[in-house]
Amino acid sequence: MTQPALAPRSPLAGVVAVWAVALVGAVAIGILVGEEWRIPWMLVAFGGAVLLSFAVQLWYGRTEGFIFRVAGSVIGALLLMGVISVGFGLAALATASASA
Repeated sequence: MTQPALAPRSPLAGVVAVWAVALVGAVAIGILVGEEWRIPWMLVAFGGAVLLSFAVQLWYGRTEGFIFRVAGSVIGALLLMGVISVGFGLAALATASASA
């Protein structure tokens, strides 16, 4: 028989942590990587966010809601990285049209 946790960790903290890592990674890639390599590196960073999501939720140690927490982490990271990549894409278009 297992004993219940006295003060379980908040499951939302793990989800938000993955979102924060995805946000920082997307901004760093957008700033540091050239335009032609930006999308491949975004895909690599998203794969890292998926793996991080699984690792964080497994570390949490509770089976209830595992799929929902992982899905929330991954979908949130996908949306954040998508919005940031659209922003960098529009910025690249604006600079290209201004120089033409």
